[in-house]
Amino acid sequence: MSATLAALAVQITSAAADPDPGDICGQHLQGDILAKYQQIGGETSPLGCPTSDELTTPDNVGRYTTFTGGSIYWSPDTGAHPIWGDIKTKWADQGWEKGDLGYPKGDELTNPDGEGKRQEFQHGTIYWHPTKSNGAHAVSGSIGWVWSAFKYESGDFGYPTSDVAWDRENREYYQNFQGSKSIFHNQEGGAPEGCAKECVGYYGTAPDPEQAGNLINQTRVEFPMAGDMGSWKDTFIVRAWPTRAGRIAGRPLIPVEWDQMWDRVPAPWGMTEDKKDSLYKQFACHVMYVAPKPGGWLGGWSWDLESFRPNISWARAMNPLTNSKCNWE
Repeated sequence: MSATLAALAVQITSAAADPDPGDICGQHLQGDILAKYQQIGGETSPLGCPTSDELTTPDNVGRYTTFTGGSIYWSPDTGAHPIWGDIKTKWADQGWEKGDLGYPKGDELTNPDGEGKRQEFQHGTIYWHPTKSNGAHAVSGSIGWVWSAFKYESGDFGYPTSDVAWDRENREYYQNFQGSKSIFHNQEGGAPEGCAKECVGYYGTAPDPEQAGNLINQTRVEFPMAGDMGSWKDTFIVRAWPTRAGRIAGRPLIPVEWDQMWDRVPAPWGMTEDKKDSLYKQFACHVMYVAPKPGGWLGGWSWDLESFRPNISWARAMNPLTNSKCNWE
């Protein structure tokens, strides 16, 4: 055999002996899915061994490969990203890539607390914490926008503790968060005060409504959505539902009831000192003039405070002839 033929034979033999990097655990990976798998550690990653070749998603847009510990999904718009654990289970429950969330657009991340996890999708984010979130839950849309204004899971609302649900009575979507707090989006309106038209907001309930000394059971903050977000965010309605004890407490306990009202929820982001002073006078007026009447209470079941009311004097605020039922102009 000539030297040239011998060298060629060696090259052919070597080429045939080189393994295909995409052949793993009896399956074949390729392209961006293979690259992502190798990037996160291959078989030593939480995914483990592949259990399928690359497959086409039911929407005929993306590709995916299954593994013993999860999957990698790819689409032209989002790239390739692994998904596993409780976050994958929640995504599956919501319809995979054909659901409201769409494809994953990022890898799973650790939250600033060092314990919780999150993963971003095309139309929302799924959050999970081992002890605080009651499983994994997606946050998106207007509810997610309100939550983001309070610094996500690091803020006053903490982690989501439920999926989004429908409130038939108020005709709005809501989602529960830590500390007996909820965020809502009312698309239809038709309710009094700040939700006469489309609105968003939040409410909080006393942890133990029957506890002695509970004067305010629930506080609800409503933001009317008129125009773009920048034009309405400083207008809000605060509605407090007092207990019977709270209704008959009277003037001496006005500061205590006021503090309890804000124990239930965080203050709105548009709260200025001038608005706070006006709201306090409206609140004091409601407490001063509450009285029982057949079938209810004078002033209604809730005490409603509006941020757009002017900050009038105490003398006028306490005058029953000029305060127009504590909703002065």
